[in-house]
Amino acid sequence: MNNKMLSDQALLERYQQGNREAISQLLERHHRRIRDYIRMMVKDNDVADDLLQEVLIKVVKVIDEGRYTDKGRFLPWLMRIARNRVLDYFRAQKQVRTITEASAGYDILGTTNFAEQSVEDGIISDQTAAEVRALVEMLPEEQREVVKMRYFEGKSFKEIAEHTDVSINTALGRMRYALINIRRMVKEKNLVLC
Repeated sequence: MNNKMLSDQALLERYQQGNREAISQLLERHHRRIRDYIRMMVKDNDVADDLLQEVLIKVVKVIDEGRYTDKGRFLPWLMRIARNRVLDYFRAQKQVRTITEASAGYDILGTTNFAEQSVEDGIISDQTAAEVRALVEMLPEEQREVVKMRYFEGKSFKEIAEHTDVSINTALGRMRYALINIRRMVKEKNLVLC
């Protein structure tokens, strides 16, 4: 039977039985609706694309951890995750905007952040970038490739999947494992990344 004709529940069952392509098809089926909802709410295409990727990663993670129990309501569950991520985004934006210079304990005109970057700031920034690049180079090839395309080339996960000839789910998984590995290496090496 053609997977496009399978129900959401059938695709989920296939994924849970080891068919990695099934989750990609399931997410692709609802991708546009979720993306359009997020874009309508945040009114910024770049932010919407980032939030969409976070939603898709969370969906796959919850399913992989066995915390999702299908009750024939996959799309409403997916929409709820998207809605909650949008709300989290707006909460974070509100917190950023409510900080005043008085509550932060400094005068905005007296801060060096208002002026050009100092030589010291530039050196720290360069060192941090070099440390991150070194960590990325230590990743397995498939993870390194995804990280470079996402963060250094600014490609979407869909573009990464097409370029590497894998499913979106596989690209998301490689990114997830890359971030886990980078966090582990930072902890092992006692690095402080500013």
